[in-house]
Amino acid sequence: MEASRTLASERIERSAPEVQQMETPEDVAEMLRLQGLGWGTRSIARELGISRTTVCRWLKRGAWEPYQRPARDRALEGLDEWLRAEFRRHRGNAEVLRQELKAQKDLEVSLRTVERAVAPLRQELHAEAKATVRFETPPGRQLQADFGQMTVEIGGVPTLVHLAVLTLGFSRRIYVAAWPCERQAQWLQSFEGAFRHFAGVPQELLLDNARALVLHHDVRTREVRFHPNLLAFCQHWGIRPRACAPYRARTKGKDERGVGYVKRNAIAGRSFASWQALEAHLLWWMREVADVRIHGTTGERPLDRFARDEARALQPLRDRPPFSQRRVLQRRVQSDCCVEVDTHRYSVPWAWVGREVTVELVAGELRVTHAGRELARHRVAAGSRQWVHDPAHFDGLVRGAQAARRALGEQEEISAPRPVDGTLLRSLSEYEAAIGGGA
Repeated sequence: MEASRTLASERIERSAPEVQQMETPEDVAEMLRLQGLGWGTRSIARELGISRTTVCRWLKRGAWEPYQRPARDRALEGLDEWLRAEFRRHRGNAEVLRQELKAQKDLEVSLRTVERAVAPLRQELHAEAKATVRFETPPGRQLQADFGQMTVEIGGVPTLVHLAVLTLGFSRRIYVAAWPCERQAQWLQSFEGAFRHFAGVPQELLLDNARALVLHHDVRTREVRFHPNLLAFCQHWGIRPRACAPYRARTKGKDERGVGYVKRNAIAGRSFASWQALEAHLLWWMREVADVRIHGTTGERPLDRFARDEARALQPLRDRPPFSQRRVLQRRVQSDCCVEVDTHRYSVPWAWVGREVTVELVAGELRVTHAGRELARHRVAAGSRQWVHDPAHFDGLVRGAQAARRALGEQEEISAPRPVDGTLLRSLSEYEAAIGGGA
């Protein structure tokens, strides 16, 4: 009896862990070999430590076969192309895809069903997002720009610092500027700081899709609409703007890595007595560290690579003034024959009322043009809410408008230009005197 219990316990210990295992081709071959030697199914099961039912099943099949998932009806059969397009459009959101199936295809399925269907697409999207095609730009071609944020102790106070990092695509020279915020003015001033630092202007500017610079960038069509002020800036400096693909910042990899390099190497673990001390440290770091390191990709010092090949490939500055001293705006001439700029109103010849014009501010002077034709020129007003006018711009307005109204049978008075607060700036008699008398 004791021997029987011992044998039974041995069988349990032998078979228990193996019953849960899948039979291999070798296991099935051994079953068939033992059957050929005249062994019964019980003996084979006892020898191999598996159930008799399993032995019978494999002996009946006569050979090993891989496991096959039971066939089931696919709820999303025939929708492969639709799923692929919608999955990418919604950037991998399976729940939104499930909602679209209900709305567009009148198919109500579980979230798990959708997740199973798009699993290969998700893997493909993940691999595509991680994949990076290395490319090299020729000397003087491209300046890559990005902003990063980091908390830095300045004057004993933790301060959020916005770091503008601009990298020349060929030499990998870096320019860094620290700002208290990240707005369009900081972007443009950083670009100009880089131009002065490198003593030249590259051919194109590669940006991410910051709202201050890019108004719209369609994911599918790649249509880009840049901010008008950025376009005016690029025209001023003779540089071409480019935006990297949305959600694909890796296409701007040189600069993305540059931001991390600045944070880790130039800033991490440091504190500064003042903002000026931080800026002085960044200038020292660019000169003494970043420019003279051996770059991991090129195997050269960025300063050497720049001096040898890139410096002469950049466009010369040609003593151009900063863009902040030249602004180009689009305005519509209002019914009071004026365009409004910075709360001031500047007169334009009355025949241009209702039309779009270009306003350019350079060195304290304002010019109004249309299709290259100059319409008006004024000195930029100081303070706020000033009315700057040229009497010649209203020549013939009062008498001509009165005659037109009489012809139309109207009796309304002609309104003179009014300031923002609504009070009358000039009486009609002053207009009459300016153009040479009454009607």
